[in-house]
Amino acid sequence: MNAPAQSRDKAGDIEAFGHPLMAPGLTQPLKWAVLAAITGITVFGILTIGPAPQVGAQDRSPVIDVRTGNPEMNAAIARARNTLPTFWASYDAPKGTEAGHSLKVRFPTSGTNAEHNWMADVKKLGNGTYSGRFANRPRDLPGKREGDLVEFRDADISDWMFMRNDKIVGGETIKPLLKSMPKADADALRARMEQP
Repeated sequence: MNAPAQSRDKAGDIEAFGHPLMAPGLTQPLKWAVLAAITGITVFGILTIGPAPQVGAQDRSPVIDVRTGNPEMNAAIARARNTLPTFWASYDAPKGTEAGHSLKVRFPTSGTNAEHNWMADVKKLGNGTYSGRFANRPRDLPGKREGDLVEFRDADISDWMFMRNDKIVGGETIKPLLKSMPKADADALRARMEQP
């Protein structure tokens, strides 16, 4: 799997966008964008700090600096958390056209910093705990790799998504990111979203 995009806020939050399901025939940059939309994990803040976002691509995973307290992103996280019952209803009893259930999860790094990653192969463990596998490569979680199994709590979930009829359902934290993408990629991603 190709490395997914990640974003970082000035306080050190990183958000990784990645998902194991990919539509065939998409360009690599669009695949990264679709990864972000398919699995959903949360960018804290707006993507533009100062005149332009900073992007690094040493691992072919763009890192976008964001601010932690951005109201638009925080509202997207709140919408995602408020609609988690939609995710769990589909997860528990998926229709034949629903697949690829993933959660975006916040993992503490240092101090008040955190990294947000999409989790694939999500399982309910009980008592508000879950497990999943990193759907992308963590940046600031020493010893953790793409595919590693980890546990997390309900309070750490920042977004969710799945595919229905080849459309992305959920992915609220992706929507604020669209304006920072090249227009063609953003338009193609919007076309794949059930509710852009």
